[in-house]
Amino acid sequence: MRHGRTRFLIGALTAPLLLYGVFVASPYVQAFYLAFTDWNGLSGQARNVGFDNFTSLWSDTAFLAALRNNGLMLLVVPVATIALALFFAAMLTMGRAATSGVRGSGVYRIVYFFPQLLSVAILGVLFQFVYTPKNGLLNGVLEALGLGGLARAWLAEPAWALPAVIAVMIWAAVGFYVVLFAAAMESIPRDVLEAARLDGAGRAATFRRITLPFVWDTVQVAYVYLGILALDGFALVQIMTVGPGGPDNATEVIGLTLYRSAFTYGEFGYASAMGVTLFFITLALTALALRATRRERVESA
Repeated sequence: MRHGRTRFLIGALTAPLLLYGVFVASPYVQAFYLAFTDWNGLSGQARNVGFDNFTSLWSDTAFLAALRNNGLMLLVVPVATIALALFFAAMLTMGRAATSGVRGSGVYRIVYFFPQLLSVAILGVLFQFVYTPKNGLLNGVLEALGLGGLARAWLAEPAWALPAVIAVMIWAAVGFYVVLFAAAMESIPRDVLEAARLDGAGRAATFRRITLPFVWDTVQVAYVYLGILALDGFALVQIMTVGPGGPDNATEVIGLTLYRSAFTYGEFGYASAMGVTLFFITLALTALALRATRRERVESA
């Protein structure tokens, strides 16, 4: 019977693993190979150039601008999204007594989750209209509030283009993590929260000393996923901003530089080197984030 189960498992997993190897693992292996060549995407031959593609990256102004912008997004997007999501989730689940949720919390969760139902393309087009200089929603609201002096061409000014894109990324992501954190907070034993309330702990103290340690594993996972999101940003930047990398490379991201190098300039080997570099940056930052948050939890315990 055990042998029959083993044969069944092997037969059931063979096709998925084969498809995964062909369509996922194989392109990764090819990208690592192409990163050391000068392949142009059309030729049947590729000349090995060693580490020339990787050394050229650090003198490429577009790539360096993209690396800087992705670094800024990595600092802002996860922290701001998690902070907002924790705040809203706490408001939904803790209520006035710090042990019960607010009335209608289910409706609020649905409203917060709405942006997740929109594709990235729709979000990009939608916020293009929001940020339109003359008749956009944001400038219209500022004019109506008597703050017309703050109105500007948000996506055309180098100082404001990247913050405008970051704001959209945070707005689009926060609802999902509100629902995720709220579910984690509701799994906290009620007697623990009740004991804290009887001891005189307020909502802030209860959140800091009880709620946050209980949901810390969820926060850690959220930070990793949001960090990966911040290192991407290709679709929103491509749709929302005009020209390569926005005004003065203000919204250049690594994904956009990679795409342009491959499909505009035909430098597939150079683009593969960017992809490999991004892969190792993502891997290193994920490992550091997991190690740092795990160490913080051990020390706090």
